[in-house]
This record gives sequence, structure tokens and C-alpha cells, in this order.
Amino acid sequence: MKGHIQLRHLAFLLLPLFAACTTPDRSRESEVYSRMAPEQPLQFDNCSVGCPTGGSPLTLNRQAYTLNNNGSTKFANWVSYKITKDSPASGRPRNWKTDPDVPAGETLDPVDYNGANVALKIDRGHQANLASMGGVPDWQTLNYQSNITPQKSDLNQGPWARLEDQERNLSKDPSIAQVYVVTGPLYEHFVGTLPGTNKVHTIPSGYWKIIFVGSSPENGLYASFVMNQETPRDASFCAYQVTVAQIEERSGLTFWGNLPQPVQDVLKSKQGQLPSRIGCK
Repeated sequence: MKGHIQLRHLAFLLLPLFAACTTPDRSRESEVYSRMAPEQPLQFDNCSVGCPTGGSPLTLNRQAYTLNNNGSTKFANWVSYKITKDSPASGRPRNWKTDPDVPAGETLDPVDYNGANVALKIDRGHQANLASMGGVPDWQTLNYQSNITPQKSDLNQGPWARLEDQERNLSKDPSIAQVYVVTGPLYEHFVGTLPGTNKVHTIPSGYWKIIFVGSSPENGLYASFVMNQETPRDASFCAYQVTVAQIEERSGLTFWGNLPQPVQDVLKSKQGQLPSRIGCK
């Protein structure tokens, strides 16, 4: 019995590695990938110093966000977005939809979340959030299930929401033209399964987020955080600061790839100075 438990535990630990690095065959592959051919410049700049690398081949570039989809977990490996003074908007409705640009079977449908809040105390959590990006022309894509993950209500409505509030506050600063954010899931322990679906999926065990202001993190104004699903509602996001290097190690992704390697190494190894601008001591 002990051997079976150890094998099951090993399989669960290996799941995110395979999920992040592999993607099944797709009948619509060329239609979707043609938008992100390496030789073509991105229509919308949501990453500035380079989008994360190390995810799946399927990346969607929209005005509201750039997203790398994981067909195995059914959730995005990462979502990157740029907040400006014109991008926020309040009162946008949550009209949940299946992402039409993700092949069937590689994302969830709205009905798959049925019963999740009661059974697991889980919300539909936006990765690129409505309040920060609701002012862009394609804001409806924020409600696509590819931009949604199952996030515990206490986390989603507590410290995670307060961190999102601070992102928008930064964008209102006259000295800041844009705020760059990239966020995504971690798979480090078992959380549960959505009761309303039979689709194979993996609920994230937590989330990471990296923020910088201006055109580059080289000015030192950046911050990075990791919060587990079990983070209390009244917790301070300031208590969950980490380095970018730690997020790279835990997520398997690489960030800020357009910066010179020596610059990356220095910035990623230490916490930035942005937390002092968002209420952290």
C-alpha cells in the first residue's frame, strides 16, 4: 500500500512538468499558430521585455492580454497584460464563454464550473482582470475560459484582489505610463477537481505574479509574489513576496528574455523596489 501511495505522489509531481511542456495534436493548429509565427511582430505589446518562455506552443495575442494555453491542465500557463490610464473600466458583465481560438478539449466550458463554489469554495478567477482591462475594445475576451482559473474565494476576493487594486493605482500615477503584469498558476499539491465536469484538468495549487512599471524592470521598480490557494482572505499580499528567480524555478518558465543575461541575473536574484510603492514596508 505504501508503494502505491508513493507512485501516486510521484505521478502527481510529474504532471505539471508534462502539462507545461507538451501539447496534443490539434486539427486547427496552423490556423491558431499562424498568428504567433516567430518572424512576425506582435500586434499588441503586452510583455515589453519579452513574453515568458517554456510553456506550450499555443500563444494567443490579444489587445487585452497575451496568453499561453495549456491543453493538459486546461488553464493558461501564463497571461501577460499592460495596464494604462485608458485600459481600466468598472461594471463590465461576466459573460462567460468558451475561447473560440483554443481547440476543443484544451480549455474548459462555462458549465464545467457548475457547483464548484459550493463544493470547493472556488470562484472563476480572472488572470487578466476585468477592472484593469475592461476599457480595451476586446474586453469581452477577458471572460473566455482560457483566461479563467478555479481560484479559492478567500484568495480571489482577498489578498489577490487587493494586489490587483494596487496595479490599477500604479497606472493612475502621472509619472507612470504603463504597468506590465504577468501571472500564472503553480501545481505543487493537490487541491481537488471541479465537480461539474468529466474533463481531465488540474486545479492550480497557487498563483504567481510579476509586476513592473515603465518600459523595463531595469529601473528597479518591479515586484513578484506567490500565493497558495489556501491563503487567508485577510492576509497581506506583502507577506508573499519572492524573487523572480524563485518563480522561474517553481513554474518552469523564463521571464524577461529580451534583457541581457547579466542584467536578468541581477534583477531576478533580488526583490525589486516596487513593493514600497504599493503599501509594503
